[in-house]
Amino acid sequence: MMDDIERKNIGKFISLILRHEPKKIDLDLDRNGWADVEELIRKSSIHKIYFTKKELELIVESNDKKRYSFNNDKTKIRANQGHSIPIDMEFEPVEPPEFLFHGTAERFLSSIREQGITKMSRQHVHLSSTKETANKVGARHGKSVVLTIHSGKMYKEGIIFHKSVNGVWLTEYVHPVYIEESSK
Repeated sequence: MMDDIERKNIGKFISLILRHEPKKIDLDLDRNGWADVEELIRKSSIHKIYFTKKELELIVESNDKKRYSFNNDKTKIRANQGHSIPIDMEFEPVEPPEFLFHGTAERFLSSIREQGITKMSRQHVHLSSTKETANKVGARHGKSVVLTIHSGKMYKEGIIFHKSVNGVWLTEYVHPVYIEESSK
């Protein structure tokens, strides 16, 4: 059985494959981002990344960000959000809470003030329901800043929101008018 470090490394590899580079191992994803589990295991092993179906289930269950999901019979797997490749996740529009939060690095603030929050290479802007989660996200990129997003107002003005299986809020773009910087 794999240790925590190996599980984390394989999890990062799976995230890369399912969200960004399925062609790296010649893996086929359907239009909704689903990959055949047996094909993922087989093609990963060709690239010297070894894990069993049982170990894959443990990776999915233990991932702290709940990045992946199985279908009902666990024959298919996909990433829950964060794709840089075109995937139709079949999200239904959902009314967000009045405020959501976006964690970013301080060095990106001037760009955000001018351009808003853009999805960059991903399919959506990612927002958090708590300041704590947003702070963790921002800290990955440098000195963290948490921005308050007036998501309720955005929704009332016709902006569409989705919520991924793992609780991440998604939208296409956040205009600067909806962004509030927290006071120090």
